[in-house]
Amino acid sequence: MLDAVKIPPQELAAGLVAVSFAAGLNVYATVATLGLLAHFGVLPLPSGLEILNSWWIIGASGVLFLVEFFADKVPAFDLLWNALHTFVRVPVAAFLAYGATSHLSPEKQMLATIVGGLIALAAHGGKTAIRAAVTPSPEPISNMSLSLGEDALAVFLTWFATTHPYAAAAIALVFLAIIIVLVRWVVKALRALFRGAEGELMHSAKA
Repeated sequence: MLDAVKIPPQELAAGLVAVSFAAGLNVYATVATLGLLAHFGVLPLPSGLEILNSWWIIGASGVLFLVEFFADKVPAFDLLWNALHTFVRVPVAAFLAYGATSHLSPEKQMLATIVGGLIALAAHGGKTAIRAAVTPSPEPISNMSLSLGEDALAVFLTWFATTHPYAAAAIALVFLAIIIVLVRWVVKALRALFRGAEGELMHSAKA
């Protein structure tokens, strides 16, 4: 996301796709990265997002990122954490899209806000569903690896969107497609598991 007033609308839209996806994975890492890039002059923020330049926002996001860094790697607890963050990641992503498009017409600004929130919701929902499938595994490595990958991807996409918005958007869209496929696979696997368990119970009852 570059200075929204100076860049073409297509580049702004592409940057918002990437940043919204990143916020759906780790909103604190995304906000902290945007704030730091702006504070050190790498990213000129639009007027609607100048609040991110504040050390208070950067510091609070950094602290919350550290809390999430550890909380998100504890099997089972990470599911509760992610469930609660449905009410954080999606609204903040929508706010970022709203602020970045403050120079546009109210209709376009509202559309950007809705799309930003929906992209974050898809990323967040996919992350939570995949975690739900992985959490029952007895070893903690898979959970920790997924969490580290999500953290790194959120920071990378946020930074990459400021210099290569189209490429960053393409990466986000590829991951959205992967999430859709994986979520469908998870749902099918869970249904098969429940059907198998139901069959076993019925067989036991008849015996």
